[in-house]
Amino acid sequence: MKFRCAGLTPESIVDGPGFRFTVWTQGCLHHCKGCHNPQTWDMSGGSEADTDDVLTEILKNPILDGVTLSGGDPFYQAKPMADLARKVHSAGLNVIAYTGFEYEELIREANDDNGYLELLRECDYLIDGRFILEQRSLELKFRGSRNQRFIDVKRSLAEGRVVALDDETLSLM
Repeated sequence: MKFRCAGLTPESIVDGPGFRFTVWTQGCLHHCKGCHNPQTWDMSGGSEADTDDVLTEILKNPILDGVTLSGGDPFYQAKPMADLARKVHSAGLNVIAYTGFEYEELIREANDDNGYLELLRECDYLIDGRFILEQRSLELKFRGSRNQRFIDVKRSLAEGRVVALDDETLSLM
């Protein structure tokens, strides 16, 4: 399935717990002040990629723990990202996504056209919320600002409420 890609990082230890492959999606309308990746905002920027080709690259590394979907914002391309995440899970790897949307916003706005719920169901963890420069902290693990949450998506969907991991739990990851 085709999507707009800003880039790929085959090996990362900063985009979630463990040894990860990071997919940088192209396109974001949040435009957070102080954004780490403003070059990914343009919805027509980057280049076209295919989820099968990206999966082939992911599978070349046998020591990966998982894949991180970042950007941009992967929820602007939820259907192809869900397709990739399904394939990643089939390979035995976990999936983390970063989004400027809040979890509750994704649930509330989810429909068949945007694919938000489809992608959420394929995420193990979600870091949600816009980056807020005034709440920036270098002490946070896997998050840029204090408003962002590291959410256990499977538990959140099952319990019908947000289940966010606390800093102590994250420090063990």
